[in-house]
Amino acid sequence: MGFTLTGQGVAATAAEQPAVDLFRALFENLRTLAQTASPSVVLPSLVTQTDALRNLAGSAPERTRVELLALCARYAELTGWMAQESGNDQSALWWTRLAVDLATEGHDPHLVTYSLVQRALVTLYREDAAQTIDLSRRAQRDGHAPGRVLALAASREAQGHALAGDHTGCHRALDRSRELFARQEDNEGPVLGTTTVADVAEMTAGWCLFELGRPAQAVEVLEKQVEALPATALRSRARWGLRLALAHAAAGEVDQACALAERLLPAVTVVSSATVAVDLRRLTRTLARWHTHRAVHDLYPRLTAALRSEAV
Repeated sequence: MGFTLTGQGVAATAAEQPAVDLFRALFENLRTLAQTASPSVVLPSLVTQTDALRNLAGSAPERTRVELLALCARYAELTGWMAQESGNDQSALWWTRLAVDLATEGHDPHLVTYSLVQRALVTLYREDAAQTIDLSRRAQRDGHAPGRVLALAASREAQGHALAGDHTGCHRALDRSRELFARQEDNEGPVLGTTTVADVAEMTAGWCLFELGRPAQAVEVLEKQVEALPATALRSRARWGLRLALAHAAAGEVDQACALAERLLPAVTVVSSATVAVDLRRLTRTLARWHTHRAVHDLYPRLTAALRSEAV
């Protein structure tokens, strides 16, 4: 069954503030869904709603048009993240560029700056430390960006330094991130970046400690932060939980690593994340060193099956 909306109907809808409010509420619902479902479930709705908002904006009066375009940019940015989670980096970058164009039209320079942080996430998972650091630093050079965006950029820079094995650069960026998060201000519109991690700087510190070869310290930091994640935030729990399992394994705590990984596998399968799969592969390779260990022997077939599954 199909139907069309007349040009007059589109214009009338676009002129109504309740339409903007409802699309904003829908955005928050879709972002919540993105934490609990596969990208293949979320992406069709995101693409459809982004297209609908662009059509509405084209028929809206100036004040509402700018508001619709700014919101549409947030939809496009979330779509880009879900595209990356599906394993399609090129699509992710395309959607991020679209988000920048829409944000520019919608007078939202903060999202334009934040897009650099998102691009740095793509390069981070490509293990390109230099690009990750460069993009993150470019974002921090925006003197008008809100504290939260600058803090997220500093956290991403720290991850880039950790990937490069630069202890000093990493800790300096983490200190800057903590300071910026401590004095961030409230902003109108949907929150940029994660909404499920309570202390981004400390969670990032745990990630970095693992990359810098300090797994025992990483465990101390990550355990507290992972425990604080909402039970419904399956994507975050899978991502950070696997990083914690990796730290346990690297610290020689094989039983703890296996027990945690076993609890996480259902969430890993549900969220079907290409980026989470990166750490799942690393964990599988790490645990292979203890292939005769009973816990590893029992868990290993499930790990390899998860890696073969289309879900990851």
